[in-house]
Amino acid sequence: MCDLEALDHIFDSYNITSVVHLAGLKAVGESVKNPIKYYHNNLYCLINLVECMNTHSVKSLVLSSSACVYGDPEEIPLKETSAKQIPVSPYGKTKMMMEMILEDLAKSDNSWEIISLRYFNPIGAHPTYLLGENPIGIPNNLMPYIAKVAAGELEKLTIFGDDWDTPDGFGVRDYVHVVDLAEGHRLALSHLRSGYQVYNLGGGVGYSVMEVVNAFQKVTGRDIPYVISERRGGDVNTLVADTSKAIEELGWNPQYSNIEQMCLDHWNYWKIHSEKIKTK
Repeated sequence: MCDLEALDHIFDSYNITSVVHLAGLKAVGESVKNPIKYYHNNLYCLINLVECMNTHSVKSLVLSSSACVYGDPEEIPLKETSAKQIPVSPYGKTKMMMEMILEDLAKSDNSWEIISLRYFNPIGAHPTYLLGENPIGIPNNLMPYIAKVAAGELEKLTIFGDDWDTPDGFGVRDYVHVVDLAEGHRLALSHLRSGYQVYNLGGGVGYSVMEVVNAFQKVTGRDIPYVISERRGGDVNTLVADTSKAIEELGWNPQYSNIEQMCLDHWNYWKIHSEKIKTK
């Protein structure tokens, strides 16, 4: 998407009527270490995309945004109208800037139809276990990191901080099953209308890192060795969604909200696709 000529060729080659923009760099920790990489990639790709869409008169767009736009929030759960703090990480700042760009675009031209979906933490796998998450190296997200440790691919899980302002001292996040997330996109496409809209997509329940580790161990029977490290730059205490707007306006009805089921789906995918497990 950073190659405008290649992007233009795609629009010339296919009858595109709407776009779901999922591409982008997304690791909070990496963005703190290499912010320019994130600003260049995420913002430049978006500008290329909307310029190309405009040239081809394609003005229906669903953006993959993030709960990171809320920064370190003062109120929980988070509504779309909650006061946004300055995001803690450069990644979060790129998502906020992307939303600002699209909101300004929609205000300048009412033929644009744009929805930003603010993801919380997608986990799980498709029930067929043909589609799931298997990152190369040390994962940046909790669930694939736990799965790699459970599979024996990594020795132990590193937990970033046990001194957060939460009930058990571990960071709290809201987890949404990837299948429910996909359904949210389908519904967003069918509810596009003139202007700019925002929806939270999350599970609506907060779980600490340790609660997720314990749930994974319970449903899989695998031990997850871990070590406590210092807090990671860009992280915050708690992020939990109020998803009532998506439920009421989009008709979104999450089917996989149980954390244990989400852990089990993720692990079942790994049991099929992890070479380490296959050879045990």
